[in-house]
Amino acid sequence: MSAPEPTEGATVEVFAASRMPAVVDPPVAADTPGAPAAGFGAVAGESDERRLAWVYLSRVVQGPCAPLSALIESVGVVEAARAVRERALPEPLRGPTALRRDIDMAARDLETIDRIGGRVVTPDDPEWPAWRMLGLAQLEPGRDRDGALPLVLWVRGPRSVLESSERAVAVVGARCSTGYGNRVTEEIAGDLAGQGWTIVSGAAFGIDAMAHRAALAVEGLTIAVLACGIDRPYPAQHARLLADLAESGLVVSEYPLGVTAQKHQFLARNRLIAALADGVLVIEAGLRSGARNTVKWARRLGRPALAVPGPVTSAASVGCHRMIRDGEAILVTRAEEVVDEAGPLRLSISGAQTSGGPEDRLTEDEAMVFATLPRIGSRLPLEVSRQCGLPLPMVRATLSALELTGLVTSDESGWHRTARRR
Repeated sequence: MSAPEPTEGATVEVFAASRMPAVVDPPVAADTPGAPAAGFGAVAGESDERRLAWVYLSRVVQGPCAPLSALIESVGVVEAARAVRERALPEPLRGPTALRRDIDMAARDLETIDRIGGRVVTPDDPEWPAWRMLGLAQLEPGRDRDGALPLVLWVRGPRSVLESSERAVAVVGARCSTGYGNRVTEEIAGDLAGQGWTIVSGAAFGIDAMAHRAALAVEGLTIAVLACGIDRPYPAQHARLLADLAESGLVVSEYPLGVTAQKHQFLARNRLIAALADGVLVIEAGLRSGARNTVKWARRLGRPALAVPGPVTSAASVGCHRMIRDGEAILVTRAEEVVDEAGPLRLSISGAQTSGGPEDRLTEDEAMVFATLPRIGSRLPLEVSRQCGLPLPMVRATLSALELTGLVTSDESGWHRTARRR
């Protein structure tokens, strides 16, 4: 039989006792995963106990839970897990934990994720992106039910979550993207990935998938953040794409194995996409697009929100135009402008072009024309002229000069860079 609910007095007594100096759940050294601080008698079993507690709680609440995060901050993860099991909880936590508190699959979950080549990353681990999560930790409590830290991250892929998110841009947009949106995404995301920026997105149809594929095409790094278990490819048609991402990048979720995608989980997932990046770029978005929810999180976390304009007649760009007009997002049209806004040093666009070699010796006009050419695909001289603002005759002369340096060449499709040509 299940243990009876404790009285309020018992709950208070439990929490009073658990706030005594840490014996059951000591502090964790920042440089050693799961290891207790010096002087507490570190043992391997304690690290295992903490990991099991994190995984157990992750499955109990399945997603963000601000009251549980507050409890963990107050009494430690092991004591919080015990309180959930024994129902020694304050009222705000009884409802969120009631459905699955008697289900403890932590040991089995760890075995399963290891078997499929994944891992669980907890706040105790060196690869936990703690500085990325600071914004979520500082959000106003109770303002949004999803505005809480993830308990753990369920991860597939060979890269470190911490290192991969050090220089990253989130690229999101319409699921029903147009040919225009796909092309712009391929160019901008490909250019960013080619410059060493990690592309973060949600693996959805349309702009998300195009952003991931553009990064893979230039052998760049990309992270897919899912709204379901990492063993449940969603959408199912992207199983191959997600497998490719897991081979060279990362597939990440805060939801345990086996959890299927639900509508509200996508809105919660969007905050992680924003949190793991230096800025959020929207390429095509309808008036009620979910991408605008990601922009909301970016603004709350202090990240720049950027949007690409589209044809004024395109319904797929109405959301972008509205965000730009209302001051919610900054207008950008190419990768260099994204870097200028999201880059930590706020370098000017002309300065961002310098990367050594022949590019160091370019004139201002040559650098501008070269920057306009995408890393994937090609452009006609007229398109280059419209993008960079130089007269068409000057663009043609400059392209010929760049061809002599070996940086660009042309074919029947137009002019393109010689490096990383795909």
